[in-house]
Amino acid sequence: MSAPPPASWPVWKLALLLYPFAAGAVAINLFMLGLMAPVVGLRSLAPITAVKWSIGLGVPATWAAGRWLRHLMDQADETT
Repeated sequence: MSAPPPASWPVWKLALLLYPFAAGAVAINLFMLGLMAPVVGLRSLAPITAVKWSIGLGVPATWAAGRWLRHLMDQADETT
């Protein structure tokens, strides 16, 4: 008898787990971009504004991270 195949995590479950980390990364990157904005003549971005924007912009970033992680998990399953 062979062992049953391992249960695979769907992308939406991975995205739920990764959302706080991806949204945090988006907030940090937006804030850093806001710090560089005055160099090109734009207004700087306040940290709270970066956090507010990251709530919405974190969703597509999380979905992309979830798909990438699912791909890596599939690759790891193929090699074993």
